Amino acid sequence: MLNTSVLVLNRSYLPIQVTSVRRAFALIYQGIARAVNERYQTFDFESWAELAKVRDGDTVGTLRGPIPVPRVIVLTAFDRVPKRHVRFSRINIYARDNFTCQYCGVRHARSELNLDHVVPRAQGGRSTWENVVCSCLECNRRKGNKTPAQAGLHLRRPPARPRWTPLMNLMLSNVRYTEWRPFLNVVDASYWNTELVP
Repeated sequence: MLNTSVLVLNRSYLPIQVTSVRRAFALIYQGIARAVNERYQTFDFESWAELAKVRDGDTVGTLRGPIPVPRVIVLTAFDRVPKRHVRFSRINIYARDNFTCQYCGVRHARSELNLDHVVPRAQGGRSTWENVVCSCLECNRRKGNKTPAQAGLHLRRPPARPRWTPLMNLMLSNVRYTEWRPFLNVVDASYWNTELVP
């Protein structure tokens, strides 16, 4: 239960990451975050713990008694929007390609994948978002030091620089709890974050 997911919002109620229940409790207890309920009310640790008496749902047992598991927390001070710059890294390429070989289309465990330069470095290819894809060991061996056309292979989709952190997309694409939906829906987010005219 302590390792299940909790959506983390910045002070402007925009999603910035997913964390564990354990970490969420620590942030709430330290006053760095507040728990958010389905009516968008926020609670400090003491008031959230009191909800166990009147609220159904998952709880974590403590010496003081059960405490409800928060599904969403909001940070009290952090108001920056997450960075749009996506670091060019192995894990981000795997995430962009959904851990799927871009030649055969089969999804693999991370240990069975590697990176492939579409245009090999020996032929002038560079290590960029637009030239590196995820491939399985068999397809990479078959392709060798050739372009896909030279090796008789076809890319499932052309590689491109992601517009958003791929790992964040993976985390948020799997919406586990209905309490997350209002914060992940663009229309709802713009509704809650539009400046009101006095």
